[in-house]
Amino acid sequence: MLSLHSVILVFSVLALLSTVYLNTESSLRFLKKPPSLTATMHGRVKIKTTAQQEEEKRKEREKKLKIYVAARDACFSKRNEGIWDDEALQLTQQLLSSNPDFATLWNYRREILMHLETVKDKDEVQKVYEAELSFTESCLKVNPKSYGSWHHRGWVSARLPRPDWARELTLCDRCLSLDDRNFHCWDYRRMVVKMSGVPVDQELAFTDRLIGSNFSNYSSWHYRSTLLPLLHPESPEPPSPCREPPQSSPPPSPQTHSHRVCEEQLLKEYELVQNAFFTDPNDQSAWFYYRWLLGRAEREEMISCVYVNRDEERVAVAFSRPVNAQSVGLFLVLDGQPQRVEWRSVHPRFKQSPVWICNLPPGTISDITNERNLTVHWTEKHTHRDCALYTGRTESWCRDSATDQELFRSELSVEKTSVLQSELQSVKQLQELEPLNKWCLLTIILLMRALDPLGYEQEMLAHFRTLKEVDSMRSAYYSDLCSKFMIENTILKMEYAEVRVFSISDKNLTTLCHLDQLLLVTHINLSSNHLQRLPPQFAMLQCLEVLEADNNAIENLEGVYHLPKLEEVLLKNNKISTLADLQTLASCPKLKRLDLRGNPVTQTANVESELAELLPSVTDLLL
Repeated sequence: MLSLHSVILVFSVLALLSTVYLNTESSLRFLKKPPSLTATMHGRVKIKTTAQQEEEKRKEREKKLKIYVAARDACFSKRNEGIWDDEALQLTQQLLSSNPDFATLWNYRREILMHLETVKDKDEVQKVYEAELSFTESCLKVNPKSYGSWHHRGWVSARLPRPDWARELTLCDRCLSLDDRNFHCWDYRRMVVKMSGVPVDQELAFTDRLIGSNFSNYSSWHYRSTLLPLLHPESPEPPSPCREPPQSSPPPSPQTHSHRVCEEQLLKEYELVQNAFFTDPNDQSAWFYYRWLLGRAEREEMISCVYVNRDEERVAVAFSRPVNAQSVGLFLVLDGQPQRVEWRSVHPRFKQSPVWICNLPPGTISDITNERNLTVHWTEKHTHRDCALYTGRTESWCRDSATDQELFRSELSVEKTSVLQSELQSVKQLQELEPLNKWCLLTIILLMRALDPLGYEQEMLAHFRTLKEVDSMRSAYYSDLCSKFMIENTILKMEYAEVRVFSISDKNLTTLCHLDQLLLVTHINLSSNHLQRLPPQFAMLQCLEVLEADNNAIENLEGVYHLPKLEEVLLKNNKISTLADLQTLASCPKLKRLDLRGNPVTQTANVESELAELLPSVTDLLL
């Protein structure tokens, strides 16, 4: 039986010899020795057979494992006994030198160090922690991407009485010079920068240097995207008329700061990133950053629409982003009197939703001869929206007339528009040189979307067709993205026409999105597309009366749920195969007409009688 001191001594020797660390507590990796020769016999050299070599390696591994396990068990025993002495510190050091990713040992080591803080003076603690930094540095030489080593170094640096942040920044620079994508080092550097108060402009210059030496550096581009909004924030917009001034304005911080960058700096960034992708058109990192620069503006957090229905005594509220109405302070006031209502999302699957509904107490607004004034307050964002239900009206709503800039893209100044036009021409020139470059094609589409989504619609569709050919592995992604853009364009056309009919048939749609923008739509036509389901978000169409979705591949109607005004559902030539697929239609109380011709479910025995039982309100059933 080896004594503890013997274990430490032997293990110290092995640690010096081993440069490959253990992956887990129970699995080991050791250095492989070069093939060796035996002594000569009768003047001839005898080469060991492979089986002999493997057997020797096995015995060597078993020997090392025995020593390792003994040292590990000794550590665990000391920890269980509450021993935090120098010997334990030395023992954990020997083990971690071979296996820097043993989290339990790092935890024990931190317990020992915290104990030493209580029994040593400040200068002694400084020396202990400086030695600890040297130790973690040696561990990082074994594995530069060791989670445990980087985490422990951050913990030590934060507790060091007199930290040397300049040394830590130098260490980060050295590590990043060896591997500029080491995200552990990037995370640690951000911590050091925060703790030491390095100016943002100095860090931005640091990214300039790294990007200048290597354009293909995702981490540098990403870090730059976090710094620019802090150094060059967009000027705050004036509050909307219905926004109430907050009681106090907290100072901006990196966590709460807007991600918008001022226009002047954006124009400079376009030039920088253009140099990168013209240098290497096939490198992804610069294209991703360029896409971030073209990113859409974040919509102002607001109540975008309030809808009230007299017959159902129901109120629907649409927000500019998904919220939890039960926790954000949503209050309803009717004719100056607060109302006790229960807000619920449009579908049971949603805890966060852009659309919420509630029912008023019976008889509250049912009298058509009375005018009622309703206000919805969103106290969390200090905003509200009013809605008047006039005499003789059964429904009413209040919303801002949205433009494409407000909904789907940033509003462009004359200067930025001219710059983006120039950018578009530059990328088109690159595409002439690289006609099959997917990044060029996708960026051209994004630039067109930023400039004039309706004017460039046909050209955009042609580029999507080319994209699917040159990058067939991502064809489904491009189809979904194209569907999203086509839905946005159709919403814009509907807004300009000021109608409540949404028609987007025969557009090769593969997905549905922006359904919260269709709260007031009464008639939707989705026929002759490639849709496979009507998702839960479809339940946001609270005013829908007619649903046309013939000639798709729909198998699932999960989103046709509690639509109180829905009367007609046309699903001819789809893939509805069971009655269970139609179950959600039973939640629509006014459904009268249902067309299921050309669906597999029509071949089910007794389908007509079972549908009559499932959907008793339907009087016109087409099978």
